[in-house]
Amino acid sequence: MAWTLGADPNARRRAPQWSTEAFFPLRRERRSPPLRVACLASSRFRSRAGVALNWPAGWRKILHCRPSQRVRSVAGGTAERLRPWRYHAWQHIHDPSSFLQRARPVLRAYGQARALLQKGIWLVSLDEKTSIQAREGEQLPRPARPGKPMLHEARYHRRGARHLFAGLSVADGKVYGTCRQRKCFVDFQAFVQHVIIPEALRRKVHTVTFILDNGTTHAPKQLENWLRSQERASDEQLHFQVLWLPPNASWLDQIEIWFSVLQRKHLQPHHFLSTNALETSLNDFIAYYNQAAKPINWTYTVEKLEQKIGTHL
Repeated sequence: MAWTLGADPNARRRAPQWSTEAFFPLRRERRSPPLRVACLASSRFRSRAGVALNWPAGWRKILHCRPSQRVRSVAGGTAERLRPWRYHAWQHIHDPSSFLQRARPVLRAYGQARALLQKGIWLVSLDEKTSIQAREGEQLPRPARPGKPMLHEARYHRRGARHLFAGLSVADGKVYGTCRQRKCFVDFQAFVQHVIIPEALRRKVHTVTFILDNGTTHAPKQLENWLRSQERASDEQLHFQVLWLPPNASWLDQIEIWFSVLQRKHLQPHHFLSTNALETSLNDFIAYYNQAAKPINWTYTVEKLEQKIGTHL
């Protein structure tokens, strides 16, 4: 299918108007003619539509062609393959040396997680999934039928929100979590005290290594001293280490991968009558997930990261 501008037979009878129909006509050609391009970046379009287009350099060559001019190729490829309306977001690394210095211990720990656990060192990735909404649809979801998907009411009422504090055991993939009404350092302390430390004692490990980002909830300036106090409270049965992720490096945090699984497999679509129902549902999903939990097949190594940012050092 190809779209052709000016295919309306009544186009000459009407006064020219710059509307949506002028650029996205309703008539389609059923055959596949050569690609025809209109000069959307012309000064007339910019002045009347009030839109400034930032097209890539290769596509800009197409836009300067005459209308209905056949375009063979652009930037080494056929014009049919270009999709200038699509994009991917990315972040550049401000300080490659500092980024690599922080990322190296984390990536090496990922590769040695099972061996470390056998030696009594438990590697845990901790973070929060904030503001999980409890939304109650105006009508109950309708179950799927043969040939038709489940129907979910678009209108809903907000019944509150919860913050999920979760930890992923890197060696075996098991998840531990709790819901809180707030996301302060006090709530993070409660999660570590009431969930992570008891599990570490049950596993009979002597060291717990946390992988954390630089969020304010983790209070980087206070956490180290607080962990020392927890060591004294446990009669030196447990010791704690912290591996801080580089800034803007959530893609190196394994718990973020599990949060994606939670969002796709459990939280979509939303239908919870209350925050209590939301908490119960999250706890049930964690218990269900842990029945067949497996460690994440992590393949990104220090060498790959060094190769990626080596040119910027």
